[in-house]
Amino acid sequence: MADKIAVSRRSFIVGSGVMGAGLTIGLIPACSPAAEEAPPAEAAAAPMPDLPEVNAWVHIAPDDVVTVRVVRSEMGQGTLTGLAQLVAEELDADWDTVTTEWPTPGESVARDRVWGSFATGGSRGIRDSQQYVREGGAAARAMLIEAAANQWGVAPSDCTTDKGVITGPGGEVLRYGEVAEAAGQLAPPAEVTLKDPSRWNIIGQPKMRLDTADKVTGKQMYGADIQLDGMLTASIKQAPVRGAGIASFDADVVTGMPGVKQVVQVGDNAVAVVADTWWQANTALEALPIEWTDSEHADLSTEWINTFVEEGLTADEAFVGNMAGDVEAALEGSAQVLEATYNYPFQNHAPMEPMNATALWTEEKCEVWCPTQNGEAALAAASEAAGLPIEQCEVYKMLLGGGFGRRGAPDYVTQAVQIAMQMPGTPVKLLWSREEDQQHGFYHPVTMARLRGGLDEEGNLTGLHLRISGQSILAALMPNALTDGADFAAFQGLLPSGLDPRVEDQVISYGFPNLLIDHAMRNPPVRPGFWRGVNVNQNTIYMECFLDEMAHAAERDPLEFRLALMENHPKNAAVLQAVADRSGWGNDDGKSRGLATLYAFGSYVAACAEVTVSEDGRLTIDRIVAATDPGNAVNPQQIEAQVEGSFVYGLSALLHGEITFENGEVQERNFDTYPSLRIAEMPEVETIVMPSGGFWGGVGEPTIAVAAPAVLNAIFAATGKRVRQLPIKDQNLRAA
Repeated sequence: MADKIAVSRRSFIVGSGVMGAGLTIGLIPACSPAAEEAPPAEAAAAPMPDLPEVNAWVHIAPDDVVTVRVVRSEMGQGTLTGLAQLVAEELDADWDTVTTEWPTPGESVARDRVWGSFATGGSRGIRDSQQYVREGGAAARAMLIEAAANQWGVAPSDCTTDKGVITGPGGEVLRYGEVAEAAGQLAPPAEVTLKDPSRWNIIGQPKMRLDTADKVTGKQMYGADIQLDGMLTASIKQAPVRGAGIASFDADVVTGMPGVKQVVQVGDNAVAVVADTWWQANTALEALPIEWTDSEHADLSTEWINTFVEEGLTADEAFVGNMAGDVEAALEGSAQVLEATYNYPFQNHAPMEPMNATALWTEEKCEVWCPTQNGEAALAAASEAAGLPIEQCEVYKMLLGGGFGRRGAPDYVTQAVQIAMQMPGTPVKLLWSREEDQQHGFYHPVTMARLRGGLDEEGNLTGLHLRISGQSILAALMPNALTDGADFAAFQGLLPSGLDPRVEDQVISYGFPNLLIDHAMRNPPVRPGFWRGVNVNQNTIYMECFLDEMAHAAERDPLEFRLALMENHPKNAAVLQAVADRSGWGNDDGKSRGLATLYAFGSYVAACAEVTVSEDGRLTIDRIVAATDPGNAVNPQQIEAQVEGSFVYGLSALLHGEITFENGEVQERNFDTYPSLRIAEMPEVETIVMPSGGFWGGVGEPTIAVAAPAVLNAIFAATGKRVRQLPIKDQNLRAA
């Protein structure tokens, strides 16, 4: 859950002499252990012995280059550029001089976690950082002005800044780089005033991303691209059935194969081959005889899992997430009661870049190069696996070739270190095959939902009971985060306002007179994980598709039916109305449309999909109009790209995505059986960015959830058929 950030005067840390003479300024987020015990800013200015000043968010070099230190991970979502825009805005920097770099989690530990959390997920990269990084930019600007004013012998209040230049009252000018060293010697300001949004000229603008050029030219390095002197490469095979281990393997069979250096056991359930190249390692691994121990999960099947989860739909006991009024009484007194059951299967993250990490281990030090969504978790995993204290370990973050939540788990880091420990002093790159990536993921949880809703004689909703049955991510990965056994993250997008500050950005978009939403926890022996959008993916399908069913049963327009339930949710109503208006909702033009809306991750989003279904049942998703209100829009162009990208991911799951089990093993081994959306399947996407101001919402995850239910509702408009069992690939879409 979100770390709450507060910044006080003593949170500022100023230093000089980093990367040559210049200005460096940083902040201690109050969420870090250091926040309560940090020394006054003046005392903290000096670097630690034998350690460069690494706790700065902003460094300005003599050549005017502004380097923004970013600890959040970049996996295509634009966090590097967005955070740099926030700092550059308050700094009044020349955007053309701005660049970024990643500090290491080891450096942060050495500085008492001066940067706070390195985790990137939950669409929190910018919204959890924006306050203190903007204050860092504003403080740096004030110190630059003071340094220039001292040089001119004038009052700082008589000086102005613009695009990296300070102008004095007499028209004299100094570049930031010219006064950076002097500014670095000054005490930080007691207070800073952030710009009013009306004065923003970098925030809110569609600035080009800072990492695009290197991607286009191939200069950008991903984890899989790492090359170190003397490096070897490893391919790994893990027990295909969960709970199984290694009975035996015959290394002699492959030891003489080309390039093979060593065959090693990794933990108690995996074997790796280390060779000169990955192809040599993987070829030998495929030829390696391995016997696995028996597992109690050897008979696990999708049929058993579905039966197990389905039982929870009618169970007597369930955790209550949202309740208002008396649902049972309301349903008993209704003129019409509807009931429907939906399901959402396991999904794999399937990033284009499979799991990988490169490790170099000696008795004195362990270093790891890896794409990770949580540098601190990767560092902790490396330390534990290496048997060395944190201070003797380091992790160097790389650009991620896709994350989607999967790279928040450091299992592949642990494996890389375990392999490197068996070859001391030799860097070893571990790269999973696509098959390993498919078989050993942290899958999106499987759930089902049973919904019952009542209507009165006038077609008004009288009550709704939504029973969710299925897996809890927190129970598997973070049991300490459960609340009296309940996983409130399972109710994302469906919670009441004011329940808990940690889930206040996941509340329901409607006001129901009588409501019960509960969760029967059913945890099959399959490892779940945080998958882009997490639980709003299925919850939005359940709610939005069933409301559509109720609107049609009441013979009311689905837009009007929803808006009638949104009297106390004006921002949700606004984004819903926006997509309806832009798409031509209600026009008699023969187009089949469907709606969906959601409030999650602090943002209000909606979608209207247009589809065509041929007489033989072939689906074409023609167009999706999307609207998002994130409060403040840092980079509108990047928000559009995020919406489009999230639709690719969400529609891939809707149309094709499903992880199934037979005899304990995952059946979908590669993209031939677990495909992503093809270019020809991608609809035209129109994005309406409509920031209303006053808050900071997320972008990467909320919009993914509205694409699928909007398409499903449009399919009903086209065919008269309800699709409640996913993925669509298994459904007959011929008109009813």
